[in-house]
Amino acid sequence: VSHRDTEIQKIPKEMKLGGLKRRPVCRISLFFVFLVIYGLTVVGNLGTITLTSVDPRLQTPMYFFLRHLAIINLGNSTIIAPKMLVNFLAKKKTISYYCCVAQLGGFLVFMVAEIFILASMAYDRYVAICNPLLYMVVVSRQICLLLVSLTYLFSLTTALTVSSCVFSMWYCSSNVINHFYCDNVSLLALSCSDTYIPETASFTFSGANLFFSMIIVIVSYFNVVLTILRIQSSEGRQKAFSTCASHMMAVTVFYGTLLFMYLQPRTNHSLDTDKMASVFYTLVIPMLNLLIYSLRNKDVKDALKRFLSNPRKLLN
Repeated sequence: VSHRDTEIQKIPKEMKLGGLKRRPVCRISLFFVFLVIYGLTVVGNLGTITLTSVDPRLQTPMYFFLRHLAIINLGNSTIIAPKMLVNFLAKKKTISYYCCVAQLGGFLVFMVAEIFILASMAYDRYVAICNPLLYMVVVSRQICLLLVSLTYLFSLTTALTVSSCVFSMWYCSSNVINHFYCDNVSLLALSCSDTYIPETASFTFSGANLFFSMIIVIVSYFNVVLTILRIQSSEGRQKAFSTCASHMMAVTVFYGTLLFMYLQPRTNHSLDTDKMASVFYTLVIPMLNLLIYSLRNKDVKDALKRFLSNPRKLLN
């Protein structure tokens, strides 16, 4: 095999995406379902970003983290959904090799960032409930900026490391990805070279990120629940619980999905299960976060009313 032929084998011009369903009726139905989900996600998260940026009453650490969660949710959906929607209607379901690289890298950036932003939000609620007198000192603007900067830096490092390992392999058997986006597991299945290093890198980073962020979340909310139970008045308990109930709900849904994916036995593991779980945490959860954090949050709803009644005042 010549050097030129070897390079063509190693770097295919394009990859074919298997998608979710092959029957035309199912594809059209799914197209409209996911179009609505993605539309709500875009509008809702852009609205959250705008409100938490311009409303002076939402300039607190909690809404600072919420703004970045909205940015991450918007980015995660936008990396996956547009190409997925196009492929529901297209006859030729392909993605160029370099777009595939960018899609996997972007997906990893936003997934890892979401894990650690949720951990930061759990820490924020822990300090607010358990140490309210020290809240503005412990969770100062500088600390918030540091946590968010470290989150993006670490997620970028993880994405570059895992993506470079995955795309350093030889793809010479097939270019058909059995998924609706460029997923590292599906890409590893196409390789005809040794996948030990990329599999180890993916497993190590995934396990470490999930483990350390979950420790922060569990410890934070365990202490929050203990503190709330010590409050004597029922009104005080209800008020304290309402401030972190939405966070606990979002964390439970997100980590529950990841744990289902990560801890299921290998004998029961299938790419079809991966697809359904991937739909949930790339498209459904970003929309659910909007419902959990915004529509159930009185401060956000009040900010939306103020914005709609007098947008020039807030924007100026």
